[in-house]
Parts: sequence; C-alpha cells; structure tokens
Amino acid sequence: MCNMTFEEPCGDNATEKMDSVEKALEEVLTAALPQGCITVGVYEAAKSLNVDPDNVVLCLLATDEEDVKDVALQIHFTLIQAFCCENDINILRVNNMRRLAEILEGMKPGGESMDLHCILVTNPQSSTWKDPALSKLNRFCRDSRGLDQWVPVINLPER
Repeated sequence: MCNMTFEEPCGDNATEKMDSVEKALEEVLTAALPQGCITVGVYEAAKSLNVDPDNVVLCLLATDEEDVKDVALQIHFTLIQAFCCENDINILRVNNMRRLAEILEGMKPGGESMDLHCILVTNPQSSTWKDPALSKLNRFCRDSRGLDQWVPVINLPER
C-alpha cells in the first residue's frame, strides 16, 4: 500500500496540500459531531454500514504504531475497506488517535474511552451534507485513487 505522508519528497506544494487536507478533516469532524453524524467504533460502524451504506459519506480507519501488529484489527480494516470500496464510500487511514480523541472529545460522557479505530461520517437525517471541507476530502480521495493510493494516509499533527 502506498501512503501519502509529510515525508514524501514532493515539494512544498505536496506539504501544503496535506496541511489543507488535515485541516479539512478536522473541520468535517467538528461540524459533524454536533449534528450527530459520527459513528465511532469498529462494531458500531459495521452495523451502520450494513443498515444504511448510502448515508455514509466518509470512513476513517485510525491506528497508532502499536495497532499495526494487531492482526484482528487489520482483518476488520480489510473487511471494512472492501465494503466501502464496493459501496463507493471514501476511506482515509488516520495516524494519531490521540489527536482524533481530542477532536471528538464530547463523544462519550464520564471519560469512558472510545474505540476510535473506525469512524464513519454520515449525512444529516434531513438533507445531503454540502460542506466545502468534505468536498476537499472527497477530491483528495478521488485524486489519491488516480495515483493507485486507494486508502490514503493522513498524519494528524499534534496541537
């Protein structure tokens, strides 16, 4: 699998593009959260994908370094990726689960930890979601597929 990361020697333009994509991802998540358009967790995401895949606009598969060796998690990711590809759902791999937790801090009351390995962003119940940040992410996913990077990787920077 080819990964598009900050370290690629593609010049300042590639770095600016990745900064822009990372910012767009954060904007999408912060906009979707208060609308109730986020599903968190591998099991919950699988249920949601099974019930209404047409409502899913983005799938995030998140890992940290220690998760790479988790065979069961990688099998779940493979199945989710295959389902998303079959249903034309854009997928992003995201590194830095701690930053994701910061962005989604309001998800579970009482400080209970969340399974952030899979996050789905869905359309609001009332209408189709038209968001410039989501459009930017969709364009990035489409462009990445054109470069045979079917599941591009985004490294969220620390704050």
